[in-house]
Amino acid sequence: MSNAVSALNGKTATGPVTVQELGLTGMVTLRGDFEDEGFAAAVTQLTGLQIPDVRQFQTDGVKTVLWMSPDELLVVLPYAEVNAFVAGMNDALAGSHFLVANVSDARAIFSVSGDYAGEVLGKNAPVDFEASQFVAGMVRRSRVGQVAAAYWKLDDGSFRVVCFRSVAEYVFGLMATSAKAGAVGVY
Repeated sequence: MSNAVSALNGKTATGPVTVQELGLTGMVTLRGDFEDEGFAAAVTQLTGLQIPDVRQFQTDGVKTVLWMSPDELLVVLPYAEVNAFVAGMNDALAGSHFLVANVSDARAIFSVSGDYAGEVLGKNAPVDFEASQFVAGMVRRSRVGQVAAAYWKLDDGSFRVVCFRSVAEYVFGLMATSAKAGAVGVY
């Protein structure tokens, strides 16, 4: 049996902005009717968090529930807890219309931190990352360069970026190049 490894094994680029692949991270796509009391109760029971408002997320520092679309959530949690979470959702929602899928090994997740993190992301996505426009607690689906990605901003001003594992090296390269000394900040 093989050991699971993340897309880039924690690869990091440091400079005025630090870009780091966060290693093995559990990620579960969860689809259902957010207005259904049973669905909402199952999410809260298994995460300890509420279903977030549109383009927002809820976190307790260990688990995060992100709004991805009107019927889709992304649950980010420790990698070792994914299978139990999926089984728990299947049990809790048995007989109802829903989808739960472990997408951990199909995705890569990055941290982008530093005073110019928003500037680095803005160079690679058609999103306004200005601090007054993209505030902590927000989630946005868009792209990095030519590939799909999702972003969210934490209270400390850093961002998380999720993309498909198959394009992780491309995404890392774009962000790392945009984060180099001389590429951000005052010129």
